[in-house]
Amino acid sequence: MRRYEGTVYDSNRWAGFELRPGDIIISSPPKCGTTWTQMICALLILQEPQLPLPLDTLSPWIDMVTRARREVVADLQAQTHRRFIKTHTPLDGIPNDPMVTYICVGRDPRDVGLSMDRHIDNTDAGGFLQAREQAAAIDDIELGPVRHQPPRPEGVLDRFWQWVDDETPSTQVGSSLRRTMEHLQTFRAAAEELDVIFLHYDDLKADLKGQMRRLAIRLGIDVGERRWPGLVDAATFESMRSRADTTVPGGGVEHWVDPTAFFSRGTSEQWRDLLNNADLTRYAARVRAVASDDLVEWVHRQAID
Repeated sequence: MRRYEGTVYDSNRWAGFELRPGDIIISSPPKCGTTWTQMICALLILQEPQLPLPLDTLSPWIDMVTRARREVVADLQAQTHRRFIKTHTPLDGIPNDPMVTYICVGRDPRDVGLSMDRHIDNTDAGGFLQAREQAAAIDDIELGPVRHQPPRPEGVLDRFWQWVDDETPSTQVGSSLRRTMEHLQTFRAAAEELDVIFLHYDDLKADLKGQMRRLAIRLGIDVGERRWPGLVDAATFESMRSRADTTVPGGGVEHWVDPTAFFSRGTSEQWRDLLNNADLTRYAARVRAVASDDLVEWVHRQAID
């Protein structure tokens, strides 16, 4: 497996983790709807609108170094319900197991870039680094130096282009256009060999109930009709935002400037207010340079030329 490593994540933490038949691995690029999909899986599996534990505990991100690996693994080993595990690592960096179901979620990368920009502004970097040190002490490992990050431009548009044009190898960057598309491509390339379910952010926005029903069928989960209204309501963006103290990812509310702002807008086509025709032409050329035509068409859901 390839190793994907950053300041707060390390895919090597998957090494030695024992999967169970029926496990669900939710693997999507950041800001594509990963937390949303975790919530949907939690509701379908537990079939109650109120979660018994924080979502990040029920569905931990194994790769994230802000929580001791031994604690994460212990929690997962103790679970008796069907497990659903989060990762932002592409398929070539995690175990490939035919007994496991993989869920990969895509989103228009232009919205991903803008959402990531707000995500960075809302991150309490000091809180993350402190949790990283505490976790390393529990796991008795020595941390490497914090990776240097290039300075962020002042303007939103300039930051967007920094994200789009970033040529840092995908194994060394948390989010970029290249990393987003390469992540999705690893799953599309393996769709015939593994049990992969693809979701699209826009479909969840347009028909949440229908997408939840479709996912339940694909996962082989029976849900009684009387339960559906409550489960769908609990999966709405508004409901998740109202319960940010238990739904926000990252290890806890202390890692965010404003936990509710993690669920910022949840809208599509945010880029229309930012990009002009020349920008769109430039973007189209770049995205086609880093991804196959069929993936470009699927993730954008419209012509971009």
